[in-house]
Amino acid sequence: MPRPQRSRPRPPASPSRADAAAGRGKLAQQVPFVGLTGGLGAGKSTALEVLRELGAETISSDDVVHELYDSPELREQVVARWGPEVAPEGAVDRAAVARRVFADEDERRWLEQLLWPLVGARVAAWLEQAREREPPPPAAVVEVPLLFEAGLQDAYDATIAVLASEDLRFQRAAARGHEHVSERDARQLTQDEKAARATFVVRNDGTIGELRAQLSDVLGNLGV
Repeated sequence: MPRPQRSRPRPPASPSRADAAAGRGKLAQQVPFVGLTGGLGAGKSTALEVLRELGAETISSDDVVHELYDSPELREQVVARWGPEVAPEGAVDRAAVARRVFADEDERRWLEQLLWPLVGARVAAWLEQAREREPPPPAAVVEVPLLFEAGLQDAYDATIAVLASEDLRFQRAAARGHEHVSERDARQLTQDEKAARATFVVRNDGTIGELRAQLSDVLGNLGV
């Protein structure tokens, strides 16, 4: 079952706005902004899809990164940094990029400093649209693999950590063809550390139905 750990007060609506604007502000406050994270192979994407089926607005930061890699501006910067071999036939090869960033801490920091502001701007625009929906969704959820590692947790009203057994996580990661599994996992906080920092914790060792029940409880406990 999900484990609530803490809550934060929500800011009051501004009484000085016009009626229509105040209504929109109130609606926006009724949509909690939630960060979803978990270890490699824990099932973050599955949890995000279940939350979408439960009515939440959802977005994956990894999907945003995929879109950014398709943009000429980012592709040009990556090629300028690492050479044309990371973008054969004009498309960025994410595996080639991964080999560089996981082997060199300076290269990883360079890429993160390039990507994070762009991802942040994309998510901010998405959140604004999500908060204008009527009726409002129960939450606006962003999947962020390195949420706590990047120190982004304070940007969210609540956070969810998805956990699974170590053996199952590595089996899933290997089945999906993830490269450098050990190196990627070493970059992240342990599952216990993620759980300790998260507002809610859900287990993804069982069935989709069990995961759905846990996430439904999380949405019901978010409040507004």
